[in-house]
Order: sequence, then structure tokens, then C-alpha cells
Amino acid sequence: MSKTSSVQAYRAGLLYFHADPAFIERAHAWHEDGLLVVENGKVRTAGDYATLAPTLPPGTDVKDYRGKLIMPGFIDSHVHYPQTDMIASPAPGLLPWLEQYTFPTERQFADPAHGAQVAEFFLDELLRNGTTTAMVYCTVHPQSVDAFFSASEKRKLRMIAGKVMMDRHCPDFLCDTAERGAEETEALIQRWHGRSRLLYAITPRFAPTSTEAQLQLAGELARKYPDTFLQTHVSENKEECSWVKSLFPQARSYLDVYDRYGMLRPRAVYGHCIWLDESDRARMAETRAAAAICPTSNLFLGSGLFDFEQADKAGMLLSLATDVGAGTSFSMLQTMNEAYKVARLKGSYLPAMRMFYLATLGAARSLHLEESIGSFAAGREADFIVIDPQATPLLARRSANTDSLEEQLFALALLGDDRAIAATYSGGRLVHARAQG
Repeated sequence: MSKTSSVQAYRAGLLYFHADPAFIERAHAWHEDGLLVVENGKVRTAGDYATLAPTLPPGTDVKDYRGKLIMPGFIDSHVHYPQTDMIASPAPGLLPWLEQYTFPTERQFADPAHGAQVAEFFLDELLRNGTTTAMVYCTVHPQSVDAFFSASEKRKLRMIAGKVMMDRHCPDFLCDTAERGAEETEALIQRWHGRSRLLYAITPRFAPTSTEAQLQLAGELARKYPDTFLQTHVSENKEECSWVKSLFPQARSYLDVYDRYGMLRPRAVYGHCIWLDESDRARMAETRAAAAICPTSNLFLGSGLFDFEQADKAGMLLSLATDVGAGTSFSMLQTMNEAYKVARLKGSYLPAMRMFYLATLGAARSLHLEESIGSFAAGREADFIVIDPQATPLLARRSANTDSLEEQLFALALLGDDRAIAATYSGGRLVHARAQG
């Protein structure tokens, strides 16, 4: 890089969004020969190469990615880093899967060294797949959070994470108390939230594994620290919903359990949301809580099919998520692949443009972070990826026969995976480059 300029520029096809394509006809910006200009880790400007190139300061290094696409980094709104080592574990359903694989795997995170090693691998996988921000579940162990945030801080990544709160219906070796869980959570908030590019998420695992006392304390923390995030699971499968009904008979619905404790608010993200009813969806839209849609996980566990049409009708905030380890891929492209099929099975249709929106600006809006990430508006953090339409022989052949940007994006979503990510940048720094075979 030239020492005569603090500005870097990247030439390629540029794609980013300013609205949801489901509701606005021209919701994206596309520059076939574009230039992304970065200064001090943030977007300075983005647009046509011919217009912007003459305005670059003398000595600006221009990285030439012509033939590829540059877009904002993917945002994964629901993923479990401790479950990395148990991805693709067979089980007949969610609850036996938790008992046979999840809980024993999470037990190992009492060891800080183990947590640190898994965190490093997990972050490598995210970046290799073009994911620059993730909303991450740790385990009940505070040291699992320290390990994850330490690894993220070292790499200067924008990450959100939290310690799982769980004080019943789980093995003794993972069981918190309501008070200890809240105390440890508050200490972690004070240690990590807002430090570097890190943000904290209050994380009750799901209603069945929390007593009313724990949910009460989680809600109190959410009110005390309104700029923190909150993440949990809701309405993933029918058996789970029945269990919640038996445990909380006074609640109108599974979602209402959380609502009673003040846990529906902006920056609250609910994984799955498959078996919501009309009132639930309206309540989520009203409170600006968001749904993290996890298609590979839902298909893997046979949980059900997310209803995009009803969610859009209600005006819910939506994003896509991998949900590793029930999810079967770290790739947001593979997640789009499955989301498209889920929508078709429910009788609706997801254009590729919408899927890429949901993995970028849509996710940023769901997290209420659209002023920081998710687009190339001036001043946004320069988290972006370089996608290669010729990454595999089949993808290259299909790309050569596309007639529109929508067709090209659809081919990437249906045929792409980690191999399609040529490079990943975080805060303007190259943090992953695909090995050249």
C-alpha cells in the first residue's frame, strides 16, 4: 500500500441496499464497474469507477477485483460457537439432540483453553464464509464469553455475544442459579459491552430452561441496560411449544412468556419463530423485536417451515441465520439456498435480491445497527466481502449464462459456498483471502 495516502480503494461490481426489496422496487445500488473507497476503516464513498477514480488522493492504492462482486459483509443473527465441534450430529429431534450432543459438548467450555481454541476456529470459519458480524451464543460459563470476546477483540471484529442463562431442565454440570446467572451476566456486560467493536447480548437459552425468577432477572437487566442486545429461542418446534404451554399455563403463547418479563424490545432477536400466530407476529412488529430465520437448522431437526408471507404481512424485522450447530453450514450462501426452498414449500417466493438483503442490511436493521454496518453509506464500518462468480467450474459456467443481476445472485445463492468468498475485509483490513489452488 502506498504510504502517500491513508485511503484505499477497491474496484469491482458493487452491490448494496438502502431498503427491503420486498417493499421497494429499486431497493439496491448496483455499479457494474464500481469503486469502494475506504479511509480509516470506514466507507468514504461508493459508486461508479469512472466518476470516483479521478477524485482519489494521489498515491491511493486501488485493489483490482474486476470480474467479482463486492458487497457488505454477511451478518449471521443466530449462531452457537460452542456447537462448532458437534455440527452434523444425528438425532430424531430438538430435545434429544440437546441431551445427547449439545449439553455434553458445552460442558467442555468450563476450560478456558478449550473455549479459546474453539473461538479461534469458529472465527476463522465465519470469515472464510464472508460473515463479518455474528450474534453468538456462548455457554453458561463466563469464561466461554471471555474466550470469544478476547479472540474477536484481537481481530478487531464487530461481534455480539452472551453467556447462556439456564437454571432448570438441564444437566447439573450446566445448571446456573437465577441470581448467579444474572450477576455473571451483569459483570460481563460491564466488562465487554461497547469495548472495541464488541456488544453484549443477554442470553436466556429458552423459556423451558429458565425459571420465572431467572426470566424476571433477565428482563430487569434488559431494562437496566437498554443498549444491550437480548437473544433467545422461540416457537422452534411443536413439541417444544407444548412443553412451554405446560410450564407457563398463564401465558397466552410461547412468545408471551418473554413479553411478560419485558423482553420484547428493539435489539431483541428471537431464533426460529416458526409457530407464531397472528397476535405474536403483530407484537413482534410493534416492539421492533426481530426474527432470526434458521432454515438449515429447521430442516435438519424437522422443526417446521418459516412463513415469510405472514411475517411480511405483519411487518416483522427479519434476518437470516445459520444456527450452527443444528444448522449444517457456516455459509450464508448455503443458508439462502435453504431459505429459498423453505419459502417455496410454504407457497411463497424469495428473490435472490431479497435474500442478499436479509443477510446484509436487513440483518443490520434487525439488530438496529444499520448506522454502523450492512451498507456502503458514507461513514459505515468498512466490513465487506469479495464474491467470485467463477469460484467453481459449475458456478462459472452458470454465471456465463446469466442475463441479469438477479440471475447472477440467484446462481450464487443456490450454487455458492465458502469457495465463492474470495476475500473478507473487516474495518478495512483484509482478514481472509481464499487460497489459490
